[in-house]
Amino acid sequence: LCSILISIVCGIIGTVIILKKLTMMSGGIAHTSFGGVGLGYFLGIEPIIGAFFFALAAAVGIGYIGKKSDRGSDIATGIFWSAGMALGILFISLTPGYPPDISSYLFGDILTVSKTDLLLTLILDAAVVFFIIAFYNCFRAYLFDDEFAAVIKINVNLINNILHVLIALTIVILIRAVGIVLVLALLTAPAAIARLFSGNLKTIMILSVLISLLLCFAGLWVSYRFNIASGASIALLSAILYFAAHIVKKISEKKTGRKNQKSS
Repeated sequence: LCSILISIVCGIIGTVIILKKLTMMSGGIAHTSFGGVGLGYFLGIEPIIGAFFFALAAAVGIGYIGKKSDRGSDIATGIFWSAGMALGILFISLTPGYPPDISSYLFGDILTVSKTDLLLTLILDAAVVFFIIAFYNCFRAYLFDDEFAAVIKINVNLINNILHVLIALTIVILIRAVGIVLVLALLTAPAAIARLFSGNLKTIMILSVLISLLLCFAGLWVSYRFNIASGASIALLSAILYFAAHIVKKISEKKTGRKNQKSS
């Protein structure tokens, strides 16, 4: 169930990340959320709640700095990234008692997903799908070109802020399944693979969801079959499938080019 639900949100939000080139920003948000995990352990609350607030703060902060300066976004991403990881380590070191096991948050363990996590993922799926369907034309114009969207009277800042919040929420949900370190693999690989074979927005999203499903189920099978971490299995298969798809695409383009040369 978790694999199905996260595949839906990964397919949609991953497409946004790929088309708007927000991969580094997403990585920064993911690693900043580790500070919230450490704070959760330090305060004795659910670490995922702390991760949510840190991820949201990073999304808003990076987005705001990015608006003010073209170069500021990359700088802000790096600073949030390192500061979040450092704060996470600091809070965990200050936590009384034995140090907690943080491997499931760093590398993921889909077997630890609770009913509450499933409910939160379902709510996020509903919010993302509603947003995309209700504002599809505005959303498509925004992904095509910010300036064009602004010319046709679309509130670009509002859409931008909503998307940043949705990216932060998606990353927090994915932490349970694949972990902070590996979250980018499932967020970017399916959409990147889909984009190799289609330029249509709807097609890319649908293909991304299906590819994400394939990777999640295949990763779970590999994890069970060889007794290795599920998050690492999913991330590694994502990378392998992307490079394989890239090679297939290049071979296909060469064959098409040769056919065109012969016909001409």
